[in-house]
Amino acid sequence: MILCLICLPLHLILKPIIITIKKMKKIIFVSAAVFCFVLSVFGQDYYTQEERDFRLRKAQESMPALSETVKRPAKTVDMIKDSAAWQGWKVVPGSPVQTFYRTSLKAQPGFIIDFGEHVTGYFTFVVTPLNRTPDAPARIRFTFGEVPSEIMTPFDSCRTGLSRAWLQDEIVTVMTVPDTITIPRRLAFRYVKAELIHAPNYDFAISDVSCKAVTSASSTPEPLPPATPQIIRDIDRVGLNTLKECMQTVYEDGPKRDQRLWIGDLYLEALANTYSYRNHGLTKRCLYLLAGLADESGFLNGTVFERPYPHPQAKQLLLDYALLYNVALKDYLEATKDYETAGDLWETAKKQLDIISLYLQDNGLMDFEKANREWWIFIDWRDGLHREVALQGVAIYGLKQTYELAKMLGREKELAHVPKMIKDMTNGARRHFYDKKTGLFTGIENKQVSWHSQLWMILSGVAGRAEAQRALKALHQTKDAVRTGTPYACHYYIQALIQCGMTREAKDALIEYWGGMVHKGADTFWEAYDPDNDFISPYGFHPMNSYCHAWSCTPVYFIRRYPEIFQ
Repeated sequence: MILCLICLPLHLILKPIIITIKKMKKIIFVSAAVFCFVLSVFGQDYYTQEERDFRLRKAQESMPALSETVKRPAKTVDMIKDSAAWQGWKVVPGSPVQTFYRTSLKAQPGFIIDFGEHVTGYFTFVVTPLNRTPDAPARIRFTFGEVPSEIMTPFDSCRTGLSRAWLQDEIVTVMTVPDTITIPRRLAFRYVKAELIHAPNYDFAISDVSCKAVTSASSTPEPLPPATPQIIRDIDRVGLNTLKECMQTVYEDGPKRDQRLWIGDLYLEALANTYSYRNHGLTKRCLYLLAGLADESGFLNGTVFERPYPHPQAKQLLLDYALLYNVALKDYLEATKDYETAGDLWETAKKQLDIISLYLQDNGLMDFEKANREWWIFIDWRDGLHREVALQGVAIYGLKQTYELAKMLGREKELAHVPKMIKDMTNGARRHFYDKKTGLFTGIENKQVSWHSQLWMILSGVAGRAEAQRALKALHQTKDAVRTGTPYACHYYIQALIQCGMTREAKDALIEYWGGMVHKGADTFWEAYDPDNDFISPYGFHPMNSYCHAWSCTPVYFIRRYPEIFQ
């Protein structure tokens, strides 16, 4: 009895301590689980070094050979101010190039030669004396331009956040004459202006100008049927030139600038390549390279470099691009039946879906504000564009396409949760974004009407066929609707039109947009194009634009993928 009386208060004392210990154990367990999750996402490297090395080795093994072709100029030209010409400069024929070769450079201290086409490669010229023994160096400034305004706009007025060194001007000091000189920098151009800035006492001439053009596009695409309209032929030709120039040892976004691999450009270039040059090894290389250079959490960097060694542009995380990698991988598998590569890269693709899980809310919507703080959400170069609705569409589209990839690989059980995510996100988008009165999709807080919102709601399947047609037609009657600003976004507009059955409108839109560039003299399609603004530039200085840009090549895909619509 005495023992029981002693034990009773002891039990009363120990009971809360025991309960507290149990609670602490639970808290410690939960905290450890949270810590492990955070560590797995943001801390330790998601891939082992062996896995990274494997992917980079496979990328190296898929390195394409570059074909080389010597290109020579067609003629000299003059450029004159003309307000009616695109960007204010008109090109008029000059003298034959052979006449230029025989004339002293001192008699023509500033001249422009025209290669007659866009070329990407290494510029070479020969200097020869004309009347006496050379006894001093000469100095020449060369300016290379993809378009006339790039030649004629003074670079000293450049005010932009990008490096001035992207602009293609080179000062060459000729120390010995005669000599053959090659500028070591790879250049992308059609026109070359040469200015003699420090002349010696003797006369000399420049001759035998050439460019060793390089590309990994080695095959010849099939010609279009004879009955194909001429404007479609012209658009296809310029699109093929654009793709060819950007096909180097990776799919470059632009051979002038930025000369690197971006996921968004890869996706669109690979589409066009599948229906033209069919260099699938280049696509394979790019897919492995991006996977091998993912960040420590396993998420893909939006852009990577090859030189001086493969490395990413660190912390350049683009949410929409990461999801489009999965679509590119699925398309690659469909085109090649290369299950080995798709299997190697499956874990990388699956990991990108974790991005959606990080921001998905109970109402089925992505937490746009949080995602926008932590990622670059691109969608398009367009000032003032609100990207909330488009992001939701890209996320659903990425989920659907990745699930299709999983089924092709027989691994859909690993994504058993994805169909419910798709359903919840689709319902959330319809509940919160769709305005039944106008037939348009707008954000919750920002009611901006944009083309981007509508087309990504269509491509993701949130909008049914009839709703999609209504939304696209309503855009043209909506004052101040934010339009697409680049060929990149216009690609998705054309695809949305096709998907909802508006094929006549798709053909008209392609001819109006890309045909507009052809009518303005495009040899290759441009990075940014607004039919109403010849000087549009994401960088505030139009010569900095890339006038041969990968994401602009997709008319090749549309024309050849849908011949019943476009040919």
